[in-house]
Amino acid sequence: MKKMVWLLPALLLAACGEAESGGSEEEQDLYITTSFSVLGDIAATVAGEHAEVDYIVPIGEEPHEYEPVPSDFRNVNEADVFYVNGLGLEEWLQRVVENAADTDVVETSTGVEEIPLEGEDGVDPHAWLSPANIPYYVDNIVADLSERAPDAAADFEANGEQLKQEAKELSAQIEEELADIPEEQRLIVVSENAFKYFGADFDIDTDGIWELNSHEEGTTGQMNRIIDVIQDRGVPAVFVESTVDPRYMETVSDNSGVPIAGEVYTDAVGEEGSGAETYLDMLRHNASVFAEGLAE
Repeated sequence: MKKMVWLLPALLLAACGEAESGGSEEEQDLYITTSFSVLGDIAATVAGEHAEVDYIVPIGEEPHEYEPVPSDFRNVNEADVFYVNGLGLEEWLQRVVENAADTDVVETSTGVEEIPLEGEDGVDPHAWLSPANIPYYVDNIVADLSERAPDAAADFEANGEQLKQEAKELSAQIEEELADIPEEQRLIVVSENAFKYFGADFDIDTDGIWELNSHEEGTTGQMNRIIDVIQDRGVPAVFVESTVDPRYMETVSDNSGVPIAGEVYTDAVGEEGSGAETYLDMLRHNASVFAEGLAE
C-alpha cells in the first residue's frame, strides 16, 4: 500500500539530535490513516509537515466493497485518527472499527448537502468529486487536527485556506472549460453514476450503467437502459473509470456505436505519472476529459 509521508528531513534530524543529546523529547507528529487515497491527499495537504498520512484502499481499487487485510487493522489501530468519507461509502468500516476500538473515526463529509441515489435507498457518497464541496472536507479536518495538535492549528488553518482557494479557482476554470459543450450533449455517462455532485454544480446531467459499485452491476437490463439513454440523447462519447472494470463500458460502447473518450478518476487519485496524482489534479483531469469528449 502506497503511503503519503509528509515529514521534513530537518524535523527528523532535529528529533534524532535531541534523542542523542538526552534533551526533552518534542511532541511526536501525528499519524493519520484515511480510508482511501483522495482523503489521504486532502489530509496530507492540510496537515503539512505535522503528520504522516496513510490510506487503506490501494490506488486502482474502489473503496465501496474493499476487503481489509491484517495490515489495515494495524495501521488504523496505530493511528491517532482514522478519516473516512462517510455517506455510506465505506461499507467495510465496521469490521475495521471493531478491531481498532481505540482509534477515533471522523467523517470528513459532514455538512455536505446530500444527493440521493436514483431509484434506490441511500445517498450518493461521491461528494468529493465536486470542488464546491472541498470546504466541508477541509474544515472538518482542520477542526479535528487543531484539537489534536493545538500548537499547529495556525498551520492547519493556513493550509486549509490555501487548498480551498485553489479549489475555488479550479471550479471557475472547470466552469469555463465545460461551457463549450452544447446543451444537448451535456451528459456524462460512466459505469458507476458517481458524478452527481459534479453535475449539479456544473449544470451537466449524469448517468451510469449502475448507481453504486457495491450494488448490482452490469445486468442486461442496466446495459440496455444506458444504451437507450445514450442513443436518445445523441451524446458523442462515454467514459471509463480508473477503478472500474472497463469491459462493461466497452460493451455499451460497442452496442451503442458511441466511443469511449477517455479515463476519469472517481474513487482514487491517479498512479504516479498519470497527471492525476493529487486531488486537485484529478478533478482538473476529469474536467478536461469531459470537455474534450463531449464538445465534439
